[in-house]
Amino acid sequence: MSSPASSARSSLLQRASLPPANPGMSFPLDKSKFEVGFTTLAARVPASRSREVRDNKIIQGSFLSIPRFSSYVVDPQNPKEKRLILLDTPEKDELTSEVLSELELAAGHPLDLLPYSFTLGFDHWTTSDLMDSILPLELRDGAPTAFTFAGHLAHMNLKDNYLPYKYQIGEIVLHKNTTLRTVVNKLDTIDNEFRFFKMEVIAGETDFLVNTIESGCKFTFDFSTVYWNSRLSTEHDRLISLFQPGQLVADVFAGVGPFAVPAAKKRCLVLGNDLNPSSAEWMQKNRVANKVEKSLTVSNIDGRLFIHQTPLQSYLHPFPALAPPAPKRVRTSKTSTANATNSSTPSSPPKAPAPALAPTPSPLFVSHYVMNLPGSALEFLDAFRGSYTPLLSVQKEGGAEGERLTVEEVEMPLVHVHCFSKFEGEEAESDVAERASESLGFPISRASTPDFSLKEVRRVAPKKLMFCVTFRLPREVAFATERVWSPLDPVKESHGH
Repeated sequence: MSSPASSARSSLLQRASLPPANPGMSFPLDKSKFEVGFTTLAARVPASRSREVRDNKIIQGSFLSIPRFSSYVVDPQNPKEKRLILLDTPEKDELTSEVLSELELAAGHPLDLLPYSFTLGFDHWTTSDLMDSILPLELRDGAPTAFTFAGHLAHMNLKDNYLPYKYQIGEIVLHKNTTLRTVVNKLDTIDNEFRFFKMEVIAGETDFLVNTIESGCKFTFDFSTVYWNSRLSTEHDRLISLFQPGQLVADVFAGVGPFAVPAAKKRCLVLGNDLNPSSAEWMQKNRVANKVEKSLTVSNIDGRLFIHQTPLQSYLHPFPALAPPAPKRVRTSKTSTANATNSSTPSSPPKAPAPALAPTPSPLFVSHYVMNLPGSALEFLDAFRGSYTPLLSVQKEGGAEGERLTVEEVEMPLVHVHCFSKFEGEEAESDVAERASESLGFPISRASTPDFSLKEVRRVAPKKLMFCVTFRLPREVAFATERVWSPLDPVKESHGH
């Protein structure tokens, strides 16, 4: 059976743990409806003794403990000399004699207790608290508090049963995140050709022009016309870490460049492609903004055509030789310079300048293909069949007149394909490998295919996981003679970011 003291304290903390219930509150939100007033006891102590009081283990158990609210405040009547320690009860009788005695000893004078009133309001409660306040009871479990963001813009994906409250939800998200200016909700409709979601503004400004930083690069784009997902930043960094300076990387569905631009900044040579003209336009601008014009080219063609023509074009029209990196500047402090000037000790002879580095020859073969279009990228693997065969009919670089490349001389790339699966673990690997094999027209698996791996990227929904399957392109596929798809065929399905 609880004591009156514990009941009073429990009641105070319970009231301070949640805002008032306002189910179905209309838009715009009335912030005054979220306010709750409290009165509790405060112990007035000298500012010079306040640390001693706060560190007292016996007293600490009686401090007011409310998340995101300090139990230690300046005394408004004497702000220079006094402090108030807020206690978790409004009644002196509910404090034990031991706590009262310690308070008096720590304060160093007769105990001075006084009532202290305060209000918790909209700014105090968390996003989750406020959502629970405005939503009907049946919608509180699973309330949409999560969102992705890009620059000043938050992007939500509200389920149908929350749509009647979308403006209230948007207003809460906007006001509880001070860096945001715009909150949008993804609509069910999708641009079928370029694969970006249409959206509606549910709070703040109608401003879709985003500036953000990822992987050490600056990106600008119109969020309403391109695809961008901040939740993939870890995956972007993971793949980029696999690319080595000087390698040639082909990004089939490059979007605005989250793989292509950082890879180029890492001194890879990058072919960035996207069918969406808006994505290609913003990738061009991000290429310039990040000063990687010499190591990144941008194209705006169908993904299958890009895959099919890249092997031959990269061999016949390689990038210019990559200039060596600029030498690091050595900073010399003014102090060390002055000491060297005034020293009577003979200075050591100047070091000979380092020999100039020769430009790095540009690679003739693609080392990595990136295919980040998880909804359908596996379907594009058929474009690899026979895509390397034209290389066997061209003059070998540096060879004798009429000498041709052989199959064994051509470097086979790693292919990184993002995809979805409803399975996990070994079942997911079997599912992805089977679908990839069907599209390639050739069996691939961990047991039979070099460099095969499957990485779980993120869980999109309870039964929808995103993966990245990586494998070395089989020569049997690259140099296949039977034609599955050709650039002369009608495009089966065009996608872009």
